[in-house]
Amino acid sequence: MNVGGVPYRAIFTERDGREVRVIDQTLLPHRFETIRLKSTADAAWAIRDMIVRGAPLIGATAAYGIALAMRADPSDASLERATALLAGTRPTAVNLRWALEAAGVLLRGLSPGEREDAAYDFAARLCEDDVRRNRSIGEHGLGIFRDIARAGRQRASGGARQLNVMTHCNAGWLATVDWGTATAPMYLAHDEGLRVHVWVRETRPRFQGAGLTSWELGQHGVPHTLVSDSAAGHLLSRGKVDVVIVGTDRTTAAGDVANKVGTYPLALAARDNGVPFYVAAPSPSIDWSIDDGASIPIEERDPEEVTRVWGVDEEGVERHVRVVPEGTRAANYAFDVTPRRLVTGLVTERGVCAADREALGKMFGRQTARATARSTAPRPPPRPGG
Repeated sequence: MNVGGVPYRAIFTERDGREVRVIDQTLLPHRFETIRLKSTADAAWAIRDMIVRGAPLIGATAAYGIALAMRADPSDASLERATALLAGTRPTAVNLRWALEAAGVLLRGLSPGEREDAAYDFAARLCEDDVRRNRSIGEHGLGIFRDIARAGRQRASGGARQLNVMTHCNAGWLATVDWGTATAPMYLAHDEGLRVHVWVRETRPRFQGAGLTSWELGQHGVPHTLVSDSAAGHLLSRGKVDVVIVGTDRTTAAGDVANKVGTYPLALAARDNGVPFYVAAPSPSIDWSIDDGASIPIEERDPEEVTRVWGVDEEGVERHVRVVPEGTRAANYAFDVTPRRLVTGLVTERGVCAADREALGKMFGRQTARATARSTAPRPPPRPGG
């Protein structure tokens, strides 16, 4: 996607693919800067401190974190240390675990002399797979948008009608390598001339909707309007939203969805008002080992993300400001789980399916947790998209 007319990816390499750079998302939308990751510790810091965020991008950054470790020291001990360090950064996004497991299976079967090249190749392939996967999700989501827009035009006696989409948090290209998941159909719809408008929820407490989704939609020229999280129910009840689409950090084999906190009440409001609620779910975000969303670990982050805000004042100075009485205690739950009964459909790279065990298993040709529990045979990690 473009930044000021210049194409960027959220993670990219320079100098023969060995220098890894990421966009520092903690500075957006007020400053655009990239950071070089020089070591596995840098990659872990970038994930933990949300320099990078979003499940697919976390997985890609972890893969390059392993490559950086193999460049410095390709020994078994180095691989184990790097894997442990990266695995402890963010607990909810399953892409992190998948990337580390897949890299480990690959590298442990190679001699130390082969590991650096193989690790960089693996990370590069993972990124390219992510781009293709997200583009495919966008095409399937675009089909949904076309159908809804067509039905809306028919109700409006054939006149031109704007398609109003609502999203939460940032499931855009900043959360992936490129295109995004929930935003991919928005970009494709805009590019083909469909009149699409996006309601962007601010997404407290870190304001990923306000600072990131609004920024990237604006860079691409997609019409959008920022609203407070609590305004969603009002808009849905007044018929101002045609469809909701969000991303996912982990989807169970039975279709429950963990996403940025605030997604669950949005799904409830959408159901109450008869508005379809879709989840853009790339296959690496599906955790085939669990059925119940209650089993998904929910990250609790620093309470200061709730008690303080960061922004730019009227003089252009960046400031952190406390917004609560001094001494106020705060809890900061980063995710919630939306039960599958509230999900209209999962938009995957292979198509759109119901949010249930049978539909997902059929879509990906997979045994689900209930079936695999009857087998103790070890399985290698799934390939991207498989």
